[in-house]
Amino acid sequence: MKLTFDSNLQYQQEAIKSITGLFEGQPPEDSDLEYAFKKEEGVLNLINGVGNNLILSEDQILKNLQSIQTENELPVSSELAGMHFSVEMETGTGKTYVYLRTIYELFNQYGFKKFVIVVPSVAIREGVLKNLEITHQHFQNLYDNCPVHFQVYDSSKVSALRGFSSGNTIEVLVINIDSFAKDENIINNPNDKLNGQKPIEFIQSTNPFVIVDEPQNMETEKRIAAVNNLNPLCTLRYSATHRNIYNLTYSLNPVKAYDLGLVKQIEVDSIVEENSFNDAFVSVEAIKATKTKVTAKLAINVNDKGAVKKKSVNIKAGDDLYKLSNEREIYANGYIVEEIDASNNCISLSNGNVLYKGDTQGGLNDEIMKFQMRKTIEEHLKKELRLHQKGVKVLSLFFIDKVSNYRGYDEAGNAIHGKFAQWFEEIYKQYISTPAYQALDKHPVEQIHNGYFSKDKKGKIKDTSGETKADDDTYSLIMKDKERLLDVENPLRFIFSHSALREGWDNPNVFQICTLNETKSDIKKRQEIGRGLRLAVDRNGNRIYDQNINRLTVVANEAYDDFAKDLQKEIEDECGVEFKGRIKNKKERKAIRYRKGFEADPRFLEIWEKLKKKTTYRVDYDTNDLIVVAAKEVKDLPEIKAPAIRSTKVSVEMTEAGIETNYAGDKVESYGDYSWKIPDVLGYIQSKTELTRSTIRDILVKSERIGDILINPQLFLDLASQAIRRTLYSLMIDGIKYQRIGKADYEMTLFEAQELEVYLNEFTFRVTDNSKTIYEEIMPLDSYVESQFAKDCEDSEQVKFYFKLPGWFKIPTPIGHYNPDWALVFEDDQKIYFVAETKDSGTDDVDLSKLRPEEQLKIKCGKAHFSEFDDLEYKVVSKVGKLVE
Repeated sequence: MKLTFDSNLQYQQEAIKSITGLFEGQPPEDSDLEYAFKKEEGVLNLINGVGNNLILSEDQILKNLQSIQTENELPVSSELAGMHFSVEMETGTGKTYVYLRTIYELFNQYGFKKFVIVVPSVAIREGVLKNLEITHQHFQNLYDNCPVHFQVYDSSKVSALRGFSSGNTIEVLVINIDSFAKDENIINNPNDKLNGQKPIEFIQSTNPFVIVDEPQNMETEKRIAAVNNLNPLCTLRYSATHRNIYNLTYSLNPVKAYDLGLVKQIEVDSIVEENSFNDAFVSVEAIKATKTKVTAKLAINVNDKGAVKKKSVNIKAGDDLYKLSNEREIYANGYIVEEIDASNNCISLSNGNVLYKGDTQGGLNDEIMKFQMRKTIEEHLKKELRLHQKGVKVLSLFFIDKVSNYRGYDEAGNAIHGKFAQWFEEIYKQYISTPAYQALDKHPVEQIHNGYFSKDKKGKIKDTSGETKADDDTYSLIMKDKERLLDVENPLRFIFSHSALREGWDNPNVFQICTLNETKSDIKKRQEIGRGLRLAVDRNGNRIYDQNINRLTVVANEAYDDFAKDLQKEIEDECGVEFKGRIKNKKERKAIRYRKGFEADPRFLEIWEKLKKKTTYRVDYDTNDLIVVAAKEVKDLPEIKAPAIRSTKVSVEMTEAGIETNYAGDKVESYGDYSWKIPDVLGYIQSKTELTRSTIRDILVKSERIGDILINPQLFLDLASQAIRRTLYSLMIDGIKYQRIGKADYEMTLFEAQELEVYLNEFTFRVTDNSKTIYEEIMPLDSYVESQFAKDCEDSEQVKFYFKLPGWFKIPTPIGHYNPDWALVFEDDQKIYFVAETKDSGTDDVDLSKLRPEEQLKIKCGKAHFSEFDDLEYKVVSKVGKLVE
């Protein structure tokens, strides 16, 4: 099969236009230049050809850049940070396609012809070559069979660079940074094959566009200098994780890509031990040596607030794990750390045990990994059963840290199964033999799985770092197999790979990723999930955009929230964005269904007819009262302290392990005597409160705190604005009046539009008597008090009907919309219709003063709103029994 490409994806066109727009105004007829490369006087020149020629000034480029940044809603550059332009695109959104098509557009619009693609690794080089190959016909169709020639730099064939410089059409050269970053590289030295010319001069002479793929890997001083030495017309920098951003022209960060449905949704299947605290668990996570001491980091089980938890602890020789575990009896004998040996990366315990870095004793390590594999196979088969009829091939990827766990060798040198391969075949046979999956049993189990590993000179597979010469064949093989793997007739579905293979390869139909590590994994979460983020394709190579299909399951041997927290932190650190709430726990996803026919239930209609009316409000407050109360609030503000600068001093040591810092001391300097520039005080507070300048002036004068502006202007203005705003809202809401809006009602159809799936948590309530509510089985709730309230409603004979008011049921207030909690039909001696707000203030009756100020104000608005409705009582309670007191 062949992958197909959509040439009309808007976000890709915007990314391409963001680069081509930089050269708006460049005359096409002046964009290429026949040249004879200038050498020193008296030296024979044998380099001539066709190069790029830029007419535009840097001032015009800057104006174009600023226009593009404004259109793309990016920070606008005040000056040009050199001729370097950054494009941020999340993994899996077609970054390589975008810059390859940008080459064609730069030629098509302006006539530029010479392009160099610089890559940081073999893996990415192979990925670029594969993309050049599979997109070639697509681009030929788009650009009227435009002549193009691409090649990979090969130090043994430097003569090919002559063709790059002399070619009079699009010339693309792919080169690894390590091929030209050192003085001793062949490319940087005179070469007899080129009549004594330096090979790099043939590149320099063309003034090429240099496209830097994954530039964060090329930020060292030497590599920066090497890229500049190519004599680029400009550098175009493409990455999902820029370390330094120069003249950002386009940004598609992870959150945008995820929200736009351009990558798969992520879910985590968390595999963790529960109640397995009977053994003395010890895992050696790290060993660290400095000039003065050697320490280690262990994971052990500790007593913590009445429960047992796994916790990382830092230890030194002589430490007693019994004490560090908060006196867990299992560590009482034999668990004193006798030695930490940094040279051999191990620790010795007083019971005679020696544990090396990565070793674990007492846990369920093999059992956990086997269970991870079981869940991965099960998830795979479920998806394959559903998707094979749609012509979608399902792939699963296992990362492993020791190749021998998958494949080993006997004494005669014959390949044999490691424990992972044995487990896999046993588990797969168990599942595929069941009636549910027999339809998928089309291939022998040994053809279903395979490993991609590097080999030594004897052809035996081995562990590697992922960046060595030995990895070249591995990357080449897995890249060349990319399309073959997508063929539904190809039996291979489960791929085992060394954990070093974590960048430069992905496949659109990877639906499961599972990391089976005996040692602590150092793979970043973004690298891990990046292998499977790309949207899936069908048997014809067409991209699929159905979110019900595009779901990546990560089978993790850690708590779900730990995985999410780490992934979130990586994205926030690397991209400066927030990703909260977008990673879901696969096991906690549940469809929410309303009980069939609830909308015709008389008990539901009785209360719905009473509360469905929409309202509007008006506020009335006395300005003089506001001035008096707000002035007191400002007067009572805490002391305004002068700004200070804290200097934290550390010493920096460079060791083989990396750069380490040692704390030396702190120093704090106060700037109390500094003369600060005073901003527009009244204007600033007015922008935060919308009060008149005269009212604000009267408040400040009456507060007698104006002098504090001189100590720390911004701190005073922010605190004063908050105090005034609190007072204003309180007075407004004290006098608030609601009134119904004619015939405006909440429509019943809004219930049907509610989200179909939610993610379960500890507060979700499972309905057992659905005749009393609108829900079929699951009621999504947010707190323990809500969950208990629902249970009590279901159990109570007095509560005839109840339901949680949906999120779209909102009451307007001056401080934002308010969504009440519950609607109830209560019947004892008489029938009462309640709207209830459930709160827990730690007291029998809800003490409103203990709630957050915003909650208190919204509750006041709720009371005012529902007071306009007949036969409807609004109450704030902690439990059902308090409704009738």
